Amino acid sequence: MVKPEYLCGELIETRAAYRNLLRIAIPSIIEMVFVSLIGSVDVIMVGRLGYESIAAVGLATQPHMLMLSMFLALNIGVTAIVARRKGQDLPREASRTLRNALILVMGFTAVVMTLAIIFSRNILLFAGAQSDTVDMSADYFRIIAYFLPASTLNMCINAAQRGVGNTRISMISNVDANIVNVFFNYLLIYGNWGFPRLGVAGAAWASGIGYCVGLGISVFALIRSRRDSNFLRVSFKDDWRLHKETVKSIFKVGGNSVLEQIAQRLGIFVCTVIIANLGTAIFAAHQVGMQLIGISFNFATGLSAASISLVGQMLGKNRPDLAIVYGKCSQRLALLISLCLAASIAVLRVPLVSIYLNRSDPANAISFDLAVNLMLMVALFQPPQTSSVVLSGCLRGAGDNLYVALVMCICVAVIRPLLSITAVYVFGFGLMGAWGASFSDICIRLSLVYYRFAGSKWHNKTV
Repeated sequence: MVKPEYLCGELIETRAAYRNLLRIAIPSIIEMVFVSLIGSVDVIMVGRLGYESIAAVGLATQPHMLMLSMFLALNIGVTAIVARRKGQDLPREASRTLRNALILVMGFTAVVMTLAIIFSRNILLFAGAQSDTVDMSADYFRIIAYFLPASTLNMCINAAQRGVGNTRISMISNVDANIVNVFFNYLLIYGNWGFPRLGVAGAAWASGIGYCVGLGISVFALIRSRRDSNFLRVSFKDDWRLHKETVKSIFKVGGNSVLEQIAQRLGIFVCTVIIANLGTAIFAAHQVGMQLIGISFNFATGLSAASISLVGQMLGKNRPDLAIVYGKCSQRLALLISLCLAASIAVLRVPLVSIYLNRSDPANAISFDLAVNLMLMVALFQPPQTSSVVLSGCLRGAGDNLYVALVMCICVAVIRPLLSITAVYVFGFGLMGAWGASFSDICIRLSLVYYRFAGSKWHNKTV
């Protein structure tokens, strides 16, 4: 797997490399899938109320993700830096990185949450909400914004835990959060057991309660963790002052990721607006496709989290050859997982769509048929999407975030919107044309990150 000129010492056995990778990847994959299920469960359960409700939740999702983009970027920096510090055997520096990151997150959260609550309706109108969905989607978005502190702090803690390879804690917190979310969805969406029937707003409140439970578990584990290299531990007695060099490192790695995340979310947001303007029924079908692409995407994200951790740790030990081994093992697993997902989605497309849309309801007929056809496109997405995410994760683990950010800017923020506008407004290809544009973007992105990983420029990045 490693060219002779890159060898730095004895390589690990292939079987042992896969075992180490899976030890971190399996809990991380479960965690990421359950993270995506919080939103997906909301869509599934409000889907019983009609396609307008699905569209309302979907319209709020992209502004919500755009709102989270800054925090997702900082967390990428946190994971990469903590992984590098573990590889360098500097546990105190790893803990200080998390403490400083939490302070930064709290400050940014206060600003973003205030703006989101004040301008919620305007944001949703700009996102393409129609008269039949704007009130529901604005209410959902506003309620989710109230719980932004619980969400962002939990994400930050879990990002640091992944850096030291402890993906089990974040998996537990997110699984439990989803169980709570589903339970309160049942109570608040439909008004069961004497609770008020809140519809779409009930789904938002249930998600928020789930975020709080997840945060509680993460904080408890952080305080009670053992003092060894596989656990992060913080205390209120620790020094919580911002440390100049630590903050500089976070922004050095995370700052490039901010550019990447904002470019990605803006590109997806523009495409979402284009599709929303095609009509509520068409957008509902698109939203079903996005839910399934999101769940499958998080299989890749979980594997990517493991590759970030291991690549960062190996580079911290000055072993770029072992970083290559773990990167290639991740890539091969990604391809295997993506082929299984693609086959499953293509074969089970009708039952999968039936989870979200009631097939027997005539009002859902247009959305249902469109969504079933869209599943073939979702299946086609799997191999290039999964490989692209994993290879990008390897580069992030090395601290090569600027290159990944530039690729994201070019592909998602420029190529995808331009191709979508051309497909929809020039050629009139509608929903399938917009998805075809996204597929082209992913293929180009995969080619660029594969080329970078195959070279050696990322071997000597410092964080």
